[in-house]
Amino acid sequence: MAAITAGLVKELRDRTGLGMMECKKALTETDGDIEVAIDNLRKSGATKAAKKSANIAAEGAVHFAITPDSKTALILEVNSQTDFVARDANFTAFAKQVAEVALAAGVTDVAAIAGLAYGNGQTIEEARIDLVQKIGENIQVRRAILVQGDVVGTYIHGLKIGVVVALTGGDAELGRDVAMHIAAANPMVVNPADVDAAVLAREKEIYAAKARESGKPENIVEKMIEGSLKKYLAEVSLVEQAFVKDPDIKVADLLKKAGATVVSFIRLEVGEGIEKKEVDFAAEVAAQVAASAK
Repeated sequence: MAAITAGLVKELRDRTGLGMMECKKALTETDGDIEVAIDNLRKSGATKAAKKSANIAAEGAVHFAITPDSKTALILEVNSQTDFVARDANFTAFAKQVAEVALAAGVTDVAAIAGLAYGNGQTIEEARIDLVQKIGENIQVRRAILVQGDVVGTYIHGLKIGVVVALTGGDAELGRDVAMHIAAANPMVVNPADVDAAVLAREKEIYAAKARESGKPENIVEKMIEGSLKKYLAEVSLVEQAFVKDPDIKVADLLKKAGATVVSFIRLEVGEGIEKKEVDFAAEVAAQVAASAK
């Protein structure tokens, strides 16, 4: 049997990112053949990734990829189990590469993205499996959206909230300012007329019920309902909101001054819509102690 030297273990560890003992075991099983050891680790990595896939991944990060002409951007959410991993350099490199590859291919379907070429002879799915093995957490590419316009602005708040906005007119600086506003104010639509009729009807019903509780005459009640709806539309419509960097003006005023119009926007927040598992650590430890006592 070939000697498993510290240098050999270090080389395998550098190439895979795995722990020293796992690397030594892999080399021992292959009689020091590092290439076969890597192949075996990748095969077992698929099994580990399958096991990890049952774990809830509600943390993660938003990343962008933008074409050189700044007219098309892809916004991508990649999830992890913990915020710590979302800040890991390996995770960040993976997310950025996936965004670039998906943008270049013009693909947003997650299943289709998985089959795209990641590089180094791997598909994105194979690279994801390797990353799960390396980091030890469930990693998932959750969603990707393309946004196109004459000008595309982007803004990211921390790693958690990302915004892409498409404009006609204006410039990249205006696009970033509007995207920053969207990240902070979270509008529902661009214009009041864009609010879904069913949503508006539901709000009107709620305001009507509250207004009629006042006992005031019907003509006053109607004015109260109208006022409440107007306020609601101003709160949820981008152009009617007070601009976060200058609350004395509306976003509509900012756009008008620049001769620009917002065509569309996408705001992604990491983990939104994912049901997180609440863990009672005291109960979990107690259960483990009870089980070990049997």
